[in-house]
Amino acid sequence: MVVQAQEGRLTTSAVRILVATAVPAERDAVARAFGDAAEVPLPAATLLRTRGGYDLLAAGVGPALAAAGTATALTAAALDGRPYTLVVSAGIAGGFQPEAPVGSLVVADEITAADLGAETADGFVPVTELGFGTVSHRPPDSLVRATTQAAGAHSGGVLTVSTVTGTAARAAALRARHPHALAEAMEGFGVAEAAAAHGVPVLEIRAVSNPVGPRDRAAWRIGDALAALTEAFGKLAPVLESWNPHDQ
Repeated sequence: MVVQAQEGRLTTSAVRILVATAVPAERDAVARAFGDAAEVPLPAATLLRTRGGYDLLAAGVGPALAAAGTATALTAAALDGRPYTLVVSAGIAGGFQPEAPVGSLVVADEITAADLGAETADGFVPVTELGFGTVSHRPPDSLVRATTQAAGAHSGGVLTVSTVTGTAARAAALRARHPHALAEAMEGFGVAEAAAAHGVPVLEIRAVSNPVGPRDRAAWRIGDALAALTEAFGKLAPVLESWNPHDQ
């Protein structure tokens, strides 16, 4: 059970949700959906704890930091005897056009490491075909459906990359390899790997701030995407808090 301060009262919840973002601006956008938050120190990080059983973590940019920060939070919760019931990777992202326009929301039905593998003379080979590890995680179908409907979002693949796409040629190559993909970001796969190691379900939610392709900073709508993220979590809170993993 989570014990929290809310409007001068202590409240409890059986739901514990860890939301991992890359940077504080994304974390704070999620926090605005819930009101006041208290700081909770972790080794090398600080959580924001909100009402409803949410811990918000700015884990860092890229899959490695995202995995390390998420694993730290998951381990601390488990050692405290209050493990998380769900991990959510959240933030802004590039959207593949025209399916995921700027300002829209994407809920991942597949979280894929798009550049984890080897370049060969015949093209890119994912690490799984080299005989190692995994390159994809699938969030629970029932949760994807419920969050997509509640937020008015698009559902599709979200790619995790270590190098953000900046050319039309690379965008086209990614779409050719991943025709189901709707968005590109840098942390989801790392968060999903940490969650999988702890046996905790994972979800990824992205607000589209820019098209995937040639970099045009003037066309980015980061403020609008952060506002969309706040609005999304305001709508999603009842869904996330009531979802039962045993319904799968």
